[in-house]
Amino acid sequence: MRNWMRERMKRRKKKRPENESEATGKVGQQKPPVDELHPEPIVPAYETDEPEPQAEVDAEVSEPAPNIDITQAPAQGRMVTEVQPESPSIPPPGAPEQQPASSAAGKSPRKPKGIVVLAIGLPGSGKTTWFKRRGVTPLSSDMLRDILFDDVEEQRYQGLIFSTLRSLLRARLIARMPWNYVDATNLATHERRQWIKMAKSFGYEAHAVFFDVPLEVCLERNRRRERQVKEEIVQRMAAKLRPPTFEEGFAKITVVRVKKSGDQ
Repeated sequence: MRNWMRERMKRRKKKRPENESEATGKVGQQKPPVDELHPEPIVPAYETDEPEPQAEVDAEVSEPAPNIDITQAPAQGRMVTEVQPESPSIPPPGAPEQQPASSAAGKSPRKPKGIVVLAIGLPGSGKTTWFKRRGVTPLSSDMLRDILFDDVEEQRYQGLIFSTLRSLLRARLIARMPWNYVDATNLATHERRQWIKMAKSFGYEAHAVFFDVPLEVCLERNRRRERQVKEEIVQRMAAKLRPPTFEEGFAKITVVRVKKSGDQ
């Protein structure tokens, strides 16, 4: 009995070693034994070599291409002039929408995925007619006002309208649609900057269609329209209108002018 008591006292006096690792979250806490009854915890393995397809799409949405300077003029900007015809319902021959986007983009070091076309012009300058002649249904602020508010003249939610419009264009770019059109006034440089930046971030070229139509002609057409814009508003918009430039980042600028009397 005495020997048994002495052995027990000796075991009590032995100090248990402390755990100096922080793996358990508490310094000094004894690490549990590892044996057949207590195996090591399972650690998940993450594969980083080949991400899933959905991860690639998300990265394309949230991470634009680095080092994109939209203020730098392209090496080969293209300027085109069009004249509004007397019969706007007749489709123009060889319209670019009937061609692959790569051939319309011309020669470039890196072939673009497609084209984003911005219409630029006052109300009554002929933007809607231009799209109709080509059989194009553009992304339009008026279209969204009609869809969201059942009122094409609703003007109280401009921020919501244009944020939704940008989301629709982003969805088309993710889907790699080759031709994309934005029908809005796009009067000032800062209003066009976000569209150009989005196009380039997805590897698309930005084109401008500038309706260089005199204010008097726009006002006269506006008076004949079923849905008129107040003339003082059109005049204020004309004061803000700035023609597009290659320095903004456009690869092609098409200028649409009114056909003068006597022109063939």
